[in-house]
Amino acid sequence: MRKGTASQTARGVAAHRLSYDRAAAPYGDPRADEALARDVADGLERPPGTPMHAYLRVRTAFFDQVAVRSIDAGISQVVVGAAGYDGRAFRYAKPGVRWFEVDHPDTQADKLERLARLGLNTGHVRFIPADFGADPITEPLLAAGLDGEVPALFLLEGVAVYLDLPTLTRVLRAFRAAAAEGSLLAISFSVGHASAERRQRFQDRVAAIGEPARTVLAADAPLALLASAGWVPAPPGADGGGERQRSAGLLLARAGHGPG
Repeated sequence: MRKGTASQTARGVAAHRLSYDRAAAPYGDPRADEALARDVADGLERPPGTPMHAYLRVRTAFFDQVAVRSIDAGISQVVVGAAGYDGRAFRYAKPGVRWFEVDHPDTQADKLERLARLGLNTGHVRFIPADFGADPITEPLLAAGLDGEVPALFLLEGVAVYLDLPTLTRVLRAFRAAAAEGSLLAISFSVGHASAERRQRFQDRVAAIGEPARTVLAADAPLALLASAGWVPAPPGADGGGERQRSAGLLLARAGHGPG
């Protein structure tokens, strides 16, 4: 990200999501999520039919399903890392469930201004500003009220590709340090399935807006990375995951015995 500016890739994701069918829940306020997305997407065009649009549809559905199933199973704490303009804290708001959004200060400040202008209720959300490359993560999360003795769901969507490997490992370990036994982590990795031409187009595009891609992994590398940070990957089919999701770099993991 360019210093002093909000994430442009996060704005693009919000624009794409406006055209997706989202996982339904008997709680929450989808209209609040959509109001935020429309505000963020104003002036952006994200045509359907592109490979990126199709991928983001699958990715969004995966994280939606994990969130709803986890909340329905009794999870009462949700941590959204590099939250950007994600609106799940509104779409899936449920009495008794607390949300924690950790994001770069510049993007988070822009989001908070939009939320205030739109008049959206944020009483159930704690916002923690943090530059993943430089700032502590575990301690501010706990200081904001995350209960380290109660299972939580950690969401890390669409950010791993923009972090170098040491920083990504640090973030995963920091989340694990804050996670009680029984906690879950849903994460998206960029894995090397795309053609070289398509991958280069993506890398050129995000580099041009100051958000270069830094970590693209071989298909089997994410499992070892998660294990090294104390997360045990769930088998395909568990809690909504499957071979299709895994091949797209979408993984669900459980808190293990700690970083190795």
